[in-house]
Amino acid sequence: MKRDEEIMEILEAFDLTGSYRAAAELAGCDHHTVARYVALREAGQPPVAREHRARPIDEYLDKIEELVVRSDGRVRADVVHERLLAMGFTGGERTTRRTVAQVKARLRAGQRRVFRPWVVEPGLWLQWDWGEGPRVAGRRTNLWCAWLAWSRFRVVLAVFDRTLPTIVACIDTTLRRLGGVPTYALTDNERTVSVDHVAGIAVRHPEIVAVGRHYGMTIRTCVPADPQSKGGSEATVRISKADLVPTAANLLEEYRTFAQLETACRSFCEQVNARPHRETRRPPVEALAEERTRLHPLPDRPFTVAFGTTRRVNWDATVSVDGVRYSVPHQLVDTRVWVRFHGDDLVITAVDAPLEGHGPGSGPTEVARHARSTPGTPSIRDEHYPPPTTAANAAGERTPRAGSAAEAEFLALGPGAASWLVEAAGAGARGVRRKMAEAVALAKLHPPGEVDRALGTAAVAGRFAENDVLRILAHQAGRNVNKPTIRASEDHSLQPGTSAWSGFGITPPPETDPSGLDPAGLDPAGPS
Repeated sequence: MKRDEEIMEILEAFDLTGSYRAAAELAGCDHHTVARYVALREAGQPPVAREHRARPIDEYLDKIEELVVRSDGRVRADVVHERLLAMGFTGGERTTRRTVAQVKARLRAGQRRVFRPWVVEPGLWLQWDWGEGPRVAGRRTNLWCAWLAWSRFRVVLAVFDRTLPTIVACIDTTLRRLGGVPTYALTDNERTVSVDHVAGIAVRHPEIVAVGRHYGMTIRTCVPADPQSKGGSEATVRISKADLVPTAANLLEEYRTFAQLETACRSFCEQVNARPHRETRRPPVEALAEERTRLHPLPDRPFTVAFGTTRRVNWDATVSVDGVRYSVPHQLVDTRVWVRFHGDDLVITAVDAPLEGHGPGSGPTEVARHARSTPGTPSIRDEHYPPPTTAANAAGERTPRAGSAAEAEFLALGPGAASWLVEAAGAGARGVRRKMAEAVALAKLHPPGEVDRALGTAAVAGRFAENDVLRILAHQAGRNVNKPTIRASEDHSLQPGTSAWSGFGITPPPETDPSGLDPAGLDPAGPS
């Protein structure tokens, strides 16, 4: 087989001489070869095309095509080679692999789907899909990824589940960020959207139909197991997971709280919507301002039927459900929220919640989630209440506040004076006001700092009697004087000795009378 350069030299020699034999002598080949290449050129066929040479595997080509077609292009070349060896093929596995690859390429070329470019129109299509979010405190999360087709505006929200109430809340939040309602919304065939398929026709969930009717939007689904029919939302899922889910590639730290994940989602949306899109060459936020003129008006109130039942938040930032009190953020006091049970969790939803990152026009928001509890066991969370200002407030005690000039003058001495007042009042001390006036008078004779320190010492020691502060002040004034240090000697001890026990157990001799008689009056010598 001639190389391409040699074939071109043969044709050039023939054009120069006009004779097969002369061209053959110049090109160094046979004149029949020159005639064959010239004939191919005259017939309009490429003279540099390779000729197909007969191969031993050609007689098994029909069997290879049968195996490839029957497996829809999934059969492995080594499996095909084993089949051919059993049929008598003596060639190598490399030849089989090349032939199988060629047959698979022809099969794909015949089955290739040809897509017509989708020319979108402003105000028509919204797509949404789900992505697996990061774990927060060991709990799974989900990423709601919505994409407005014409402007390429993206909305990513973090949620805990994919239930119908959560979908309704995400739809409302997305539409309020867009500032209007498109004509169609496209998504997957999940059970919350399509309950069944009959003869290839999706049967819609009645609640999702009511949601679409409320917002004036038609909800449609793609072909099952065919992500090519909604590629916009698929791309949104891919880039959001790449930037929000901690991996070894992006070096993100784990999210400690769910609020951190929500903040990251908002930052991600602001970033991707502010930079120019590759297709439109302009930021999606600018295109959205133009597309809003083609969107339908948004209802003032969201679709709240799926959120459960309403509850009024009490003054202690709790709601009562089945006789159990559950806490909510304290900013929601005296407002109305929606509660529903999802499995063993109580989900509390608020509309236009006055929380950080939310507010008027933000739509429904999940503000709290509690594990189901029993009556008599309230579920209260510390993060739902403001932090205490001082340690006294944390302990439930009151901080002294001056109500008169005398009280203000006493409390101005310092924190020791305030501690003395609190402890003296708790101990029931007598003459508190008179002793306060005495402390103020002492502060005019001694440094106020020393008096405040004496008051603090009295409060700690519980000394609230007459002149106790004066004695403590005098002791503090003289405690820095250099005095000899007295140490106990090793030669003397105050511990009682054991000398009193030295005669224990010994019978003393009988006592005698000076007259010579025993105590009984008898003569010790006996009767005479």
